[in-house]
Amino acid sequence: MEGVGTSSSASSKAPGNGLLKAAVACFVVGVVAVVAIFLVPALTDGTPGLLLYLLTLAWPLGFALAVAFALKSGRRARDGRNT
Repeated sequence: MEGVGTSSSASSKAPGNGLLKAAVACFVVGVVAVVAIFLVPALTDGTPGLLLYLLTLAWPLGFALAVAFALKSGRRARDGRNT
């Protein structure tokens, strides 16, 4: 019962966990940029800048990184189960 309630876990130090964090960060940045593209013309009479359009590319990048993380962690779990 010594490990119950501790905040540090083995999963937070697992290799590839940074890939998941990067995927979530890219995904969130992309979603916020898409929302901002729709809000800029609604709130102001201007057009969204090029930077917002470029930031929307983070959305599919985050999705691709999440798929890569899922494939990598699935392979690791499958290899660990067979031994």
